[in-house]
Amino acid sequence: MKRIEGAREQEREAKKQKLLKELGNRWLPYLTPKDAEFHQLWQENYSKLILREASRIPELLHKEVQQAFLTLRKHGCLFQDLVRIKGKNLLTPVSRLLIGNPGYTYKYLNSRLFTVPWPVEGSNIKYTEDEIFVACRAFFKLNDFLRKDTIQALDKLHLIKSEQNEDSTVFGMVPELSKSDLNIGDDIELKKRTTYNLTLLNYMDPQEMSYLKEEPYFGMGKMAVSWHHDENLVERSTVAVYSYNCEDPEVINDDDELSPEGRNPAVWHVGLKIAWDIETPGLAVPLHQGDCYLMLDDLNITHQHCVLAGLQPRFSSTHRVAECSVGTLDYIFKQCQLALQNVQDDMEPRTMHLRSLESSFIRQGEEIHNEVEFEWLRQFWFHGHRYKKCTDWWHQPMSELEGLWKKMECVTNAVLCEIRKEGWPMEQKNEIIADLLALLTKRQDLRTEWCLRCQSRIAQNLPEDQRPICWPYWEDDDPEMPLPFDLNSIILELQGNLLMRTCYYRKVQIVGSLPRATTSPASANSKTDPFGISESCVCVCVCECE
Repeated sequence: MKRIEGAREQEREAKKQKLLKELGNRWLPYLTPKDAEFHQLWQENYSKLILREASRIPELLHKEVQQAFLTLRKHGCLFQDLVRIKGKNLLTPVSRLLIGNPGYTYKYLNSRLFTVPWPVEGSNIKYTEDEIFVACRAFFKLNDFLRKDTIQALDKLHLIKSEQNEDSTVFGMVPELSKSDLNIGDDIELKKRTTYNLTLLNYMDPQEMSYLKEEPYFGMGKMAVSWHHDENLVERSTVAVYSYNCEDPEVINDDDELSPEGRNPAVWHVGLKIAWDIETPGLAVPLHQGDCYLMLDDLNITHQHCVLAGLQPRFSSTHRVAECSVGTLDYIFKQCQLALQNVQDDMEPRTMHLRSLESSFIRQGEEIHNEVEFEWLRQFWFHGHRYKKCTDWWHQPMSELEGLWKKMECVTNAVLCEIRKEGWPMEQKNEIIADLLALLTKRQDLRTEWCLRCQSRIAQNLPEDQRPICWPYWEDDDPEMPLPFDLNSIILELQGNLLMRTCYYRKVQIVGSLPRATTSPASANSKTDPFGISESCVCVCVCECE
């Protein structure tokens, strides 16, 4: 997975550099509402972007959601994420909080965020403050409103064509799209693509930022969020974004006076472009207080978007249908059950016995072991104690998960004990050692990487409650743990065993093809290693392996 992500990053960077090289010193054109061709460009190339003016959303919902933003900020619930990009640890300029279905997570830029659960029906969630409960409930209400609004937008074949005549501007209109354009199937498919399961809240005050990157292709000005596709979403699902400028901007109304060309830099915009296209002009759509935009169907795949900073602080709530097939507590607990099925029942951890020594079972268990440790436990504790700001909901499930992970440490120890025994068929033992060696090497490398990330200067400079915690961690002589934290000695042991057994196998082939006179009584009486290979033969075999 890590190699795939690295390859994707390299591919994106290569495309970016190629595009910048083609541009040279010129800017690509882009349009704003003051350009005469703006409406036509939107209709022809960006028709799956729909913008709802604030007036289209109930006033009471506006008040509840906007107060919720301020409440969460007052209680210190929004955090800059320490993410990893191109091998570097970086703090995001935007502060964020994930709210959504209980037990759900969302991963972006190699960082897994864990939801502060919103109060779904039948849940019993304790929040640290009553105000935080009210805030999470407000976003749950907004989520339900946007879900219904999205279904209406997708369900009607011509998407309320009459609105185009009622509204005097493009803002709030819904462009005409055909059923084939949207690729809508049955109701089940529609529901799958519109049932938002979480929202990622964002906050940024541009005046507090010492540096914001300039938009590189069109000259659109400073960006709060660079060009991107939203990650880890259900295919062709809609993204709905509610925008709130938390202070009234002192903006000159005459856009031409402030910016005769291009966008008004005092106003927040969403920028859109067709991915890696230098022929079609880009689009910059202003976002005013309470506006909401929808990115329908495959727009997030065919196009890229960015957020262009204005002057005033801004919140947003970005509702998504996150692809959570491997990102929920239900999933990871089922994985744990699968991994521990190979353990005999009612056994003490120190005397654990395995049901099967088939390499496929052992490999599966160790892969899940790595998944639990690096995709869940270390990801969770890398955020420090931030989630306690809102709720202690995650405390119990993560404690249970850690307990299951400790059992997996005992399983690994049991596998090592078994392969140290004599009497194994050589081919089977080699296969197990090779699989185990690869997975333990990966485990050691990732432990080292996570420790270094937690100890980095940027991590240690974070506030104490946000500072990454390197956990699980233990000293190598901890009597409670069956294996050392540092696996290098075990890895060296496995490497040696694999080499010796491979050499022994080749030795049998070589010696079997030699004249009988070469196997003298002297060599038969020479000192043997644990695998029964004489020192003289080992030398021959090592040369053959090289």
